[in-house]
Amino acid sequence: MKSVTSPHRTRKKRLAIVRRDPYLQPYASVLEARCAYAERKEKELTGGAELKDWANGYIYFGLHRDKDGWVLREWAPNATDIWLIGETNCWEKRDEWRLRPTGKGIWEGHWPANWLQEGQLYKLCIRWNGGEGERIPAYAQRVVQNHSRQANAFYAQVDLTTDAATPKRWKGLKKGEALFIYECHIGMSGEEERIATYDEFRRRVLPRVDALGYNCLQLMAIQEHPYYGSFGYQVTNFFAASSRFGTPDELRALIEDAHRRGIAVILDLVHSHSAKNEEEGPGRQDGTPYQYFHAGERRTHPAWDSLCFDYGKTEVLHFLLSNCKYWMETYGFDGFRFDGVTSMLYKDHGLGRRFDSYDTYFDGNTDVDALCYLTLANRLIHQLNPRAVTIAEDMSGMPGIALKQEEGGIGFDYRLSLGIPDFWIRYIKEVRDEDWHGGHIYYELTNRRGDERTISYAESHDQALVGDKTIIFRLADKDMYWHFEHGHSTYVVDRAIALHKMIRLVTAITMQGGYLNFMGNEFGHPEWIDFPREGNGWSYRYARRQWSLVDNGNYYYADLNRFDKEMIATLKPVCMSDRGKNLLNRYAPELIWDKQADGVIAIRRGKLVAVFNWNGQKSYTDYGIPVAAGKYVTRLNTDHPSFGGFGLTDDTTAHFTQPDPSYESDLKGQLKLYLPARSAVVLEQCDYESNN
Repeated sequence: MKSVTSPHRTRKKRLAIVRRDPYLQPYASVLEARCAYAERKEKELTGGAELKDWANGYIYFGLHRDKDGWVLREWAPNATDIWLIGETNCWEKRDEWRLRPTGKGIWEGHWPANWLQEGQLYKLCIRWNGGEGERIPAYAQRVVQNHSRQANAFYAQVDLTTDAATPKRWKGLKKGEALFIYECHIGMSGEEERIATYDEFRRRVLPRVDALGYNCLQLMAIQEHPYYGSFGYQVTNFFAASSRFGTPDELRALIEDAHRRGIAVILDLVHSHSAKNEEEGPGRQDGTPYQYFHAGERRTHPAWDSLCFDYGKTEVLHFLLSNCKYWMETYGFDGFRFDGVTSMLYKDHGLGRRFDSYDTYFDGNTDVDALCYLTLANRLIHQLNPRAVTIAEDMSGMPGIALKQEEGGIGFDYRLSLGIPDFWIRYIKEVRDEDWHGGHIYYELTNRRGDERTISYAESHDQALVGDKTIIFRLADKDMYWHFEHGHSTYVVDRAIALHKMIRLVTAITMQGGYLNFMGNEFGHPEWIDFPREGNGWSYRYARRQWSLVDNGNYYYADLNRFDKEMIATLKPVCMSDRGKNLLNRYAPELIWDKQADGVIAIRRGKLVAVFNWNGQKSYTDYGIPVAAGKYVTRLNTDHPSFGGFGLTDDTTAHFTQPDPSYESDLKGQLKLYLPARSAVVLEQCDYESNN
């Protein structure tokens, strides 16, 4: 067995995070203890082997076909009897279908190959002292809804495709390639008022994503969940791909198609909690409330009404780490966006806390077992695929979330910049147009830890839900319904279209690792998201995407979509990261001009210079911007007619700097530009390489 070299060999490497941030010095011993705990736990679990060779629970547990027939194993330490019941035995508890205990709480059953058939439904009947109940095996890899036996109930289903699955290996994104993430929900990706499928997404939506230039899909709601309206965040069956959208083979085909197009696919992974459902999920699998979860007050999440995993248990670590490996090895996923990391990190889930000082991260409220699990999960994922992508949804700002483990971090590749959409909501709602300050905007978008990569986004699925508003809805409101056709716009619509583009551009060009967009928001989808529920008559009207709007060239939706495509193409070359030199980005964003009174800022990123005029009333002629001397050409202009603008500038004209020795560093030239009100232009220095 290959030996494992510890990622925490020396004190010097372990505390690299402290050397970079002296304010962490008082907490160095805590950080060191966390690293040591994860190291000990890994050795304890694996005995010195690699995690990727240990996290094989999905191969051992659950129902599988082997050379001798069928074998089913379940961990249920409190059980006194277990039977397999299903369509094959008329749902009866028969002795020949009984599982036998093998020790350490594990139960096992063997049956001839012809006793179970592909597609048959089944469950476990588990008896414990004082009761019994029907349960879906915790490691079940195929779960479907069936109405014939019990309305709206879910059942495990015999499936031969997962054991035989061997997804084609994909090298992954190029090293250092910036992420442009397209966050999407399979079920609501169609235009018809119903649930769309994996196959329909592959054929109809994936080509759109490819054409726009996104290089990463983030798939939501894949782990099976009984309540469709939970957006996939109330999971019951962690190893089962949602059957609402089709078959496992169809999901694999989607991922393989994305890989052929050079697009990575990551899973929105829910390991922060589990739905309470007992017959469908592991809530009370063997009759005890604490088998997979905390006992007592910590068992239930006070805000989500769900169950909280006990990350200190070996069996829970095995379950969750095996789940990470399962999705990568069985389906070919390229990584994960870990949901609810803040809730995992703190014993009080971070509820009602203001994370405004370092003391809040080291005051004894941190769940060290959860932190250890996340550290091991990242280590496992990158053992399986060094180019894998892991993203932490953490709103607390825990130092080191997105640092390598040998540097004293948890090992995520990125953290989500959750504060950015909140900032845009406040700004649009509360700040008058004349008070929009470009320098303030730049600060809010870049005020992040300097040594951790982040994913920037103006809005995600959260802002599209009923009860909230997308950016375009906040800006245009009801005028979207009547004035989004060319030639029929109003001032409200003109302003909304202009700011929609500028907000996205400034958010993307200041990214420090990646940029995210939710499906349809790129073209200003006009309606919120509301899943079928009793309150809306179980309607699918708002749980879909109206692609016909963006395909109609008479509407501004097509213009916004076109802008999004050109924005990504313009920014991709200068947003590469370079971790090998301890730099977040090869070309980091730099604010080179900020004049609050004018409402104008300029941002340099590599060979690009983006100039924003946030002023809604004033246009400027021959406005001087200090830049590196040279020739500049227009690469992107938010005011171009093809993007729904007015076309007030000639973008075919090359710009040559005039000497300006008054500025320090390399800003020795000055560009004289015409800056229309409420617009932005991105210029490229043609002789950039020769000057740098």
